[in-house]
Amino acid sequence: MIALANLSTEIRQYLIVTGNYWAFTLTDGALRMLVVLHFHSLGYSPFSIAMLFLFYEIFGVITNLVGGWLGARLGLNRTMNTGLLLQIVALAMLLVPLEWLTVVWVMAAQALSGIAKDLNKMSAKSAIKLLVPENAQGQLYKWVSILTGSKNALKGAGFFMGGVLLTALGFKGAVLAMASMLILVWLFSIAKLKKELGKAKNKPKFSQLFSKSTAINWLSAARMFLFASRDVWLVVALPVYLASQFNWDHWTVGGFLALWIIGYGFVQTQAPNITGAKRGKHPDGKTAALWALVMAGLPALIAIALSNDSYTLISIVFGLLIFGFVFAINSSVHSYLIVSYASNDGVSLDVGFYYMANAMGRLIGTLLSGWLYQAYGLEACLWVSSAFLILTFIISLALPKEGTAKPS
Repeated sequence: MIALANLSTEIRQYLIVTGNYWAFTLTDGALRMLVVLHFHSLGYSPFSIAMLFLFYEIFGVITNLVGGWLGARLGLNRTMNTGLLLQIVALAMLLVPLEWLTVVWVMAAQALSGIAKDLNKMSAKSAIKLLVPENAQGQLYKWVSILTGSKNALKGAGFFMGGVLLTALGFKGAVLAMASMLILVWLFSIAKLKKELGKAKNKPKFSQLFSKSTAINWLSAARMFLFASRDVWLVVALPVYLASQFNWDHWTVGGFLALWIIGYGFVQTQAPNITGAKRGKHPDGKTAALWALVMAGLPALIAIALSNDSYTLISIVFGLLIFGFVFAINSSVHSYLIVSYASNDGVSLDVGFYYMANAMGRLIGTLLSGWLYQAYGLEACLWVSSAFLILTFIISLALPKEGTAKPS
């Protein structure tokens, strides 16, 4: 505690923001795995499971757009704490008797959870820009990578926790445990997070929601297809495929995906080292395009292996590991670029617009994951993933090739 008290205000705020984001992410990952596995065990089809997340993703799109405006006007502390509160309410909605857990009710709870997640994420990512000196791009890249990577590692831990809690406590017991933990985090955050964090000096108008920066617009488009390429096979298709084709139980599916995302998160924390930041080299548009091109053929190779029945499980496991490594670097580069491109005053407007595109990609990927898998199988999901990555590469060619792009 003494060591924490001796830290600078900026570092203490960074730790609070990061801890807040970690706790939220842990419950978010666990909740997603709980819903997928619980409703699969009840006999829901893959497309029906995907539909449970429809409002989660739709409201994520809306929240990132409006949330960035709210963050600039009200302060990031308020949007972050509001996100935590809404997640608690969403979890409480799932504590009703099991016969009340209809598709519509779960979709409504997921809508609240989607709003909560993106308010929290937008606030955390925007706050980093304000806590790092403007001329310290190396430090900015490092802090963004740590925040993003640790978040994804904890999301993986959440997947694992969701599978374990579902096995040990049942659906309601697992939800109650997560809600109780999050209430404590919310109370701490209210007490300790700086009150004026992220509030713009000039109150932005509602008409300023859409970014006027060419660089941010291209980056947002690339981000949308990048995340669609992941979620089109990872969100619904892969967990259901592993459970149905290999008879994996809840614990095994959750554990496998947890380890993948934990590893993916660790790679993100190392992205500055991998892309050359130690040599004073910071990512630009060329970096983003190169990593997208490297990744584009990976899902197609896995699909070819599946179509030939060539060591199916081995192909999925090792293919997923390689995909996760390259995706983690690409995602970290994007996360650095948006924070670097964003303007200091009202940073949440630019970050919110970018994460709106991120949420749109997840929405597209999630819906296609359920529909394509049900209609055509996992191979179709993988081919579409490769197509999305080719689009990501093409769009990334339009990003600034050197230096830091400023909103125009």
